[in-house]
Amino acid sequence: MNNHDYVSLIEELCGMPSETEWLEFKKNSISPEDIGEYISALSNAACLHNKDSAYLVFGVEDKTHKIIGTTFYPKLSKVGNEDLEHWLARLLNPRIDFKIEEFEIDNKHIAMFIIDPAHDMPVAFKSSAFIRVGSYKKNLLEFPEKERKIWHKHQHLYFEGEIALSSCTDDEVLKLLDYPSYFKLLKINLPANKYGILEKLIAEDFIKKRNDGKYDIYNLGAILFANKLSDFQRLARKALRVIIYPENDRLTATKEWVADSGYAVSFKQITDYIIDQLPQSEVIEKARRQQIKQYPDIAIRELVANALMHNLC
Repeated sequence: MNNHDYVSLIEELCGMPSETEWLEFKKNSISPEDIGEYISALSNAACLHNKDSAYLVFGVEDKTHKIIGTTFYPKLSKVGNEDLEHWLARLLNPRIDFKIEEFEIDNKHIAMFIIDPAHDMPVAFKSSAFIRVGSYKKNLLEFPEKERKIWHKHQHLYFEGEIALSSCTDDEVLKLLDYPSYFKLLKINLPANKYGILEKLIAEDFIKKRNDGKYDIYNLGAILFANKLSDFQRLARKALRVIIYPENDRLTATKEWVADSGYAVSFKQITDYIIDQLPQSEVIEKARRQQIKQYPDIAIRELVANALMHNLC
């Protein structure tokens, strides 16, 4: 992100309600311990609210959300002889990713912590986990139901709702996904511009727009419409392979073909390839030669569809 993107993000965050649990504004510096506790609390809150990031922003009034600037420069700050950023990361468990961005808005200095949400377990600082309740930072032990939800959050994630690739630009999304095939298969007109295309992909839960203006591509969008599944590290091994063996011998393959594109994109190509490899017989009826397939096309399509579904498990 460039400075313009951060300015747009701050403006968006300043429009949020005053008691947004995954967002905290501060005028100036607070103690390193408080920062660590806020990172824990905001990360855990972002998990509960299904946010892709939480934010701790210095240089904005908490009540009015007015941009006033700050004298706090966290990248230059130290705790003893240790950089603040390294000190915080060392004391977080698990060590979630967070980054510090510093920039100017109308000659006013802004410092922003961008914090990843908790995943699988609550984030603790110095062995204690925290949570936001309204505008207050509380010890998570006081709210066992919230803690339980964080622990069990990952159990409710389905494969198709997990993120295949994060933080993509709009152009990267359109390069990675074969969106023309989507519109062609559904027999609907292609939108007039890329933003109309992106809105449709969002509506289908193929992608989601992040708070920073970038996009995450869900597994559903990638597995169905990837131009190349190998572009998605977690999905590359799910590309469908067609292997042909001589009779019942599975030690030596005579042919192997890999469909690297998404399942919806390559489905017809896969079935056509398999049908072409199957034995056929030729008969003459009423003075005309006809090719008789050993298996009907519809059976092959059903077989391939079932194989693709089982490949997701």
